[in-house]
Amino acid sequence: MMLRWEAPGPYAVVFTTRQGGVSEGPFESLNLGKAVGDEPERVDENRRRACAEVKADPEALTLNRQRHSTTVHRAEPGSRGVPGDGLWSDEPGQPMLALSADCLTIAVARANGDGPALAVLHAGWRGLLEGIVEASCAALGDAKLAAAVGPAIGPCCYEVGPEVAEPFEERFGPGLVHGRRLDLWTAAERALREAGCDDVHRFDLCTRCNPDLFFSERRTGRPRGTHGVLGLVTG
Repeated sequence: MMLRWEAPGPYAVVFTTRQGGVSEGPFESLNLGKAVGDEPERVDENRRRACAEVKADPEALTLNRQRHSTTVHRAEPGSRGVPGDGLWSDEPGQPMLALSADCLTIAVARANGDGPALAVLHAGWRGLLEGIVEASCAALGDAKLAAAVGPAIGPCCYEVGPEVAEPFEERFGPGLVHGRRLDLWTAAERALREAGCDDVHRFDLCTRCNPDLFFSERRTGRPRGTHGVLGLVTG
């Protein structure tokens, strides 16, 4: 099972779930991350299956070594392990993957029909505060933009302290914190709209609340798998 974003343009974008793969135990079943302890050959098969969903070449798949940063790279075919948290490309057929297990995954696309380009990014609370959304949108240039905010830990479950809650309300405005719980979905939408995204789609699915669909660091700790956002320009 995958969640498809009908992006406005020649794009194929899916937000994966944990269903439909070959991994076992705490990585069951569509784990896409190799740095979490799963068997590499199973992760390779899972990535192949995910790429097949968007008709992408798994050998060309690009991933960052995510570090809760604001670094965004132009995707290079087959590149793996370069530190960063965002990828973008205007090359047709170049698949890109950002991973998560509670943090936000986001896709941003040029939506004006001229010179298609796509970005995928991983945004924890640090990256969101420090500007990963703005950096990813800027990488796509001066264009009309649309975005999709994927599954992440929701305001039902995400408890934070004042050292996180207060900077979020200062940066993104009131109404994001209810008691000790922070609304990352709305913070991401506000950041995207400020960065020029007129159209923002939200899935509003909590990773912690849906164990059959998603991995969650807050729910299980480690070892555990990762799901993600996978996308490419199709033409």
